[in-house]
Amino acid sequence: MMIVKYFYFIYYSLILVLPRICWFLRIPGYEKPTDFDSKEGETLDGKETTKASLKDPCVCGHSADTSVMNGGGAHNHLEESKQDGAGDTDGGEDSNEQEVIVIQDTGFTVKIQAPGTEPFDLQVSPQEMVQEIHQVLMDREDTCHRTCFSLQLDGNVLDNFAELKSIEGLQEGSLLKVVEEPYTVREARIHVRHIRDLLKSLDPSDAYNGVDCNSLSFLSVFTDGDLGDSGKRKKKGSELEQIDCTPPEHILPGSKERPLVPLQPQNKDWKVIMTPLQCLKVLTMSGWNPPPGNRKMHGDLLYLYMVTVEERHISITASTRGFYLNQSTTYTFNPKPANPSFLSHSLVELLSQISPAFKKNFTSLQKKRVQRHPFERIATPFQVYSWTAPMVDHAMDCVRAEDAYTSRLGYEEHIPGQTRDWNEELQTTRELARKNLPERLLRERAIFKVHSDFAAAATRGSMAVIDGNVMAINPGEETRMQMFIWNNIFFSLGFDVRDHYRELGGDAAAHAAPTNDLNGVRAYGAVDVEGLYTLGTVVVDYRGYRVTAQSIIPGILEREQEQSVIYGSIDFGKTVVSHGKYLDLLEKTSRPLKVQKHNVLNEKDEAVELCSSVECKGIIGNDGRHYILDLLRTFPPDLNFLPVEGEQLLPECLKQGFPRQHRHRLACLRQELIEAFVEHRYLLFMKMAALQLMQQKAHKDSKMAALTETGSPAPVANPPCTEAPESSGTSTETITHGNSDTVPLAAQTKASSDAHPAAATEDSMNADAVKAQQTTETGSLTAATTARAVDAGVVTATNGPLAHVATESQNGECLLEGKADVEDGISGLAQAKQLAESLAADDGSGIDPKSREVVLNACKAVGSISNTSFDIRFNPDIFSPGVRFPEDSVDDIQKQKQLLKDAAAFLVSCQIPSLIKDCLDHSALPMDGATLTEALHQRGINVRYLGNVLEFVNKTPAKAQLEHFYRIGISELITRCAKHIFKTYLQGVELSALSAAVSHFLNCFLSSFPDAVAHLPADELVSRRKNRKRRNRVPGGGDNTAWASLTPSELWKNIVSEAQSYYHFTLHCESADQVVEEYGLQKITLLREISIKAGIQILIKEYNFDSRHKPTFTEEDILNIFPVVKHVNPKASDAFHFFQSGQAKVQQGFLKEGCELINEALNLFNNVYGAMHVEICACLRLLARLNYIMGDHPEALSNQQKAVLMSERVLGIEHPNTIQEYMHLALYCFANGQLSTALKLLYRARYLMLLVCGEDHPEMALLDSNIGLVLHGVMEYDLSLRFLENALAINSKYHGPRSLKLALSHHLVARVYESKAEFRSALQHEKEGYTIYKNQVGEAHEKTKESSEYLKYLTQQAVALQRTMNEIYKNGSNASIMPLKFTAPSMASVLEQLNIINGIIFIPLSQKDLENLKAEVQRRQQLQESGKSMEELSEDSPLQLEDKIPMDINID
Repeated sequence: MMIVKYFYFIYYSLILVLPRICWFLRIPGYEKPTDFDSKEGETLDGKETTKASLKDPCVCGHSADTSVMNGGGAHNHLEESKQDGAGDTDGGEDSNEQEVIVIQDTGFTVKIQAPGTEPFDLQVSPQEMVQEIHQVLMDREDTCHRTCFSLQLDGNVLDNFAELKSIEGLQEGSLLKVVEEPYTVREARIHVRHIRDLLKSLDPSDAYNGVDCNSLSFLSVFTDGDLGDSGKRKKKGSELEQIDCTPPEHILPGSKERPLVPLQPQNKDWKVIMTPLQCLKVLTMSGWNPPPGNRKMHGDLLYLYMVTVEERHISITASTRGFYLNQSTTYTFNPKPANPSFLSHSLVELLSQISPAFKKNFTSLQKKRVQRHPFERIATPFQVYSWTAPMVDHAMDCVRAEDAYTSRLGYEEHIPGQTRDWNEELQTTRELARKNLPERLLRERAIFKVHSDFAAAATRGSMAVIDGNVMAINPGEETRMQMFIWNNIFFSLGFDVRDHYRELGGDAAAHAAPTNDLNGVRAYGAVDVEGLYTLGTVVVDYRGYRVTAQSIIPGILEREQEQSVIYGSIDFGKTVVSHGKYLDLLEKTSRPLKVQKHNVLNEKDEAVELCSSVECKGIIGNDGRHYILDLLRTFPPDLNFLPVEGEQLLPECLKQGFPRQHRHRLACLRQELIEAFVEHRYLLFMKMAALQLMQQKAHKDSKMAALTETGSPAPVANPPCTEAPESSGTSTETITHGNSDTVPLAAQTKASSDAHPAAATEDSMNADAVKAQQTTETGSLTAATTARAVDAGVVTATNGPLAHVATESQNGECLLEGKADVEDGISGLAQAKQLAESLAADDGSGIDPKSREVVLNACKAVGSISNTSFDIRFNPDIFSPGVRFPEDSVDDIQKQKQLLKDAAAFLVSCQIPSLIKDCLDHSALPMDGATLTEALHQRGINVRYLGNVLEFVNKTPAKAQLEHFYRIGISELITRCAKHIFKTYLQGVELSALSAAVSHFLNCFLSSFPDAVAHLPADELVSRRKNRKRRNRVPGGGDNTAWASLTPSELWKNIVSEAQSYYHFTLHCESADQVVEEYGLQKITLLREISIKAGIQILIKEYNFDSRHKPTFTEEDILNIFPVVKHVNPKASDAFHFFQSGQAKVQQGFLKEGCELINEALNLFNNVYGAMHVEICACLRLLARLNYIMGDHPEALSNQQKAVLMSERVLGIEHPNTIQEYMHLALYCFANGQLSTALKLLYRARYLMLLVCGEDHPEMALLDSNIGLVLHGVMEYDLSLRFLENALAINSKYHGPRSLKLALSHHLVARVYESKAEFRSALQHEKEGYTIYKNQVGEAHEKTKESSEYLKYLTQQAVALQRTMNEIYKNGSNASIMPLKFTAPSMASVLEQLNIINGIIFIPLSQKDLENLKAEVQRRQQLQESGKSMEELSEDSPLQLEDKIPMDINID
């Protein structure tokens, strides 16, 4: 019972206090609509604002009731994953409707009376707790200095953890009094900590140092504060002469300079905190602490020592009644009150009386603090580290010192006197109720909060372990074998202890296992089966070591592992045990995770049933919970990197040099690959069943036709079931359905070689992969061959009137041609789907044998483990060394092996080409290593395939259009190889030489200086004997100065050999300069990539990489080494469903409904994640886009500003997503008339993009077009031309000479030339554009006509200009000159062009058009539900949605 109470204390104090603060801080959608009503319209910055009413949470004007109805149905908009159907939607539409209403309960206003201030109104919600009002008061400017108080209503003290709705007498207009309470030691410490936080509120040092979830944001530097306060600035912005449009030199197209200092522009608030706004010189704990016994009995709690700005040294006593001056000095203890003592309940009140400078500066500081946007100061859920920082003065800070060196190293401040039981918290949050939406929100919020706290504690602990601050639990063993416990977290190092991984690759396997295990924890956590528990797991890479941090199973340390494990194996399959309860629990996860139940042999040769890999261990803790751990083989092995004797891969793998020897034998397929593969097989399954059903129908129809014509059955002339000989490149194969007729399947092998030769398709997945093996009983083909034939092939009915001709489309889908055939195809698929569902629903006894046989054949063909329904699962133990299978499962094992080979071939022949195709058509646009890795992972491609991906690009005919991708890939490959080498390099470095070693490595990696010599600390070489003694204090060991002998040529040789051995890719370079020359890389980009990957923080200054006379880096340039942390990201499932539904609605053109759903998603995301999260960022971006499309420009600006701030804070100031957010914000600024700000934001985006990936990138064309258009709008024609012509060149390179984007680029350049009156150039460009339009869309198209009209206009202007010039030549000064029209572009026309290039098209529609459109959308949905793919729909109907409505083309 005590444990439960303890947990709920944590739960309420940690999790439920946040929404109120966030709501008060104007964070959109927090527990209620975006903002609240305040009678005085008062907000944080004290400005009058008009708030939306509570009944109108949506920017599109729909009431909350409508939003609820849409929200309630959100689950129904989501199609469950077809192949597993694992998702469960709790509650139907009605229950969800009820649930959302509960959350959006109407708020009311109360009055707050604090000592020394006027009463003020505060909007509250019945669901809130009293604690949340406390937090808001501690943040308000006029009450922020109070921490130790209670709230009283009519003289009764309110319980901090009581919900407002449960308090008797609390209603609209009630007066709550703030009453000062006596201090305790804990309250006094909290007060001092809070005052210190207020004093540091504008200090960026915590963000630079990566502390307390602070991170950097620079948006306000470019917007001069909050964009919302733009009334005055709007007017100013529209006066063109006040705009300084000149970009810095390094931003201009063609500039080779890549400075680093502008990455962190100086914030004017940060300049002033150092001197003018200094409130105190010193605030620290006194050396006289703790108070002696006699003073405790006088109420002394602790002593403080301070130095004011006026150089007054004072000692202060914190007592139960408050704070007062005492008579102690540095060397004499006299705790008696001074005269006067200035007794005050708050430290701020006391200091304000003593120091005039404190009073003035503290007031000014708080004003500035509350004027900052809330998103600039709210903590992020996970720590974000900056790879650059200025040299920040190290100020005295008592709280920081206390945090670092007191017992708090293992304690949490808000839970006095004890460590947190992480395992209990993690598991108890999972056990919370989840029947309805409010319960699920509370549960998900609790899970997310505890996970983010655990990740922070685990990171802190991992660093303490590597820094040598934690004692090992096995101190007598070698350092690499040591294990640690700190703060109730278990830590182990990524080394092969006791040869555990010897057969799997030793240390390499031990290094890979934790990330595999984390992926397993993530997968089981996402399935979320009740009663099955995983450990909290965080993997930290720090100073070259990998540390795994895990929560501790209760009781596991008291017994041997052999006794604890009741399921699985502790020795990789030699001894295996199973357990009924575990089998039941794991079976619930087997369908969504695609894990097959299977038998393995134990040491006694007995069959043991498992529903996971043998390494997965089941342990019942002392708390009675069923835990699973060691989930490193959750997903099946990747045969491309696992050579097995006697097994041969499919031809498409062999062709590419697989299988390859990898460093370890733990290489497994990603979950995304498994999902994609199963989805692919499902489509094959449906197509096969549909084809067979259509063949049956055709056969029946032909018989009926024959009967009606001749009155007697027609003889069936069919050849016997044999494999037809190959002729003219087309193999014709047959499938026999029992006694039914044999229908040849012509498998088309010609690949589409039209526009994108690189784009390999689903059809080619198994092409030339598996030779036809016919079974003896029925003569039916094997799975892969049949699947290939059906997926790619042509169906011809030789005995009936229905002759289907299928052709391959460019993206590999099989399109049925002809209207009647299409309808038949749809009915066949619908029939197949219905059949599959009815078979799955019951025992299928009502289904006729022929139909059952159709499903049976389709199941066999795609490798389903069931004969009656589609169900593909993998056995993760196949090819595991040491695992043996019973003899009776030989056939099954053979099928599983084949399935694994198919999956490996699918990755190589389908997923990699699909990624390249997406890059060619620009639907995937990686900009740096992180976004490239994300693109690979989304398609289930592991990074170890990077060499293969680059080889594929190399062989692609369209390689020129993939140059950006190739360059980013090479950069990623080089920096990953360097990181591998750096990891082992760092392990041999003593802490005192760390900065010297890191700077030496960076010099060898990037500097042109050929003789990089390490600068050893002066005493290190002298005291070798001393070092030898101390060597074992840190994990690892080895010669502590070996790192100093590294040379640039040696490092680059190692990088080249690492690229060959790990990625099987040949690099042609021997130095950094050769890499730059050969592959067009930038050294600054390589520096950024290696710093982020290795956790290095460097001093922000200009580095000279190309000097051949001195090294680039010195040890003073290395400021810090940060941990690189991998952890689970718990998801807000309901919010995500709403967000997806909103996206779907928007893509269908129902903007208002979509807007409501996305507003609802924002509300729910905020409930779960708090104010800061990457998914909230995506939500705000889409909301801003919708606001903009629907004409609400100020709201678009507000939401996008939040999205930019959030992206900077949670992803990083130069992350590619942040660059995109800056571009969107610039567009909305321009639409709001803030031209100067729009330009600054675009210049910032361009600078960041130059730093991250250089100028040669397709996205740069869009950015330069934006900049060029805005400059054109402010009549800076020459500058505008530089950017637009650069965009034209990039578009020409990456989109090809026939691209419509190129035509638009020509048009934009022509417009600027027209404004400059250079009509010849304008004509030339517009003609180019016209030619492209005419060839691509035809002369009748609107765009071609527009271009033609513009050409005529330009010709007239050119003729008029020529006449005028002739007149001047002829008559000199007497010439009568007709005034020429030199039109400055209107803002409206510039904005229209900006919208077009950014993918937003506005087309006015009549009511009739809208009705037709809705009818068309509904028709498409019905057809799609009946099984027809979107590709077929687009072929079938010429209607293009984006041409008919205001549409966001780039929805993401």
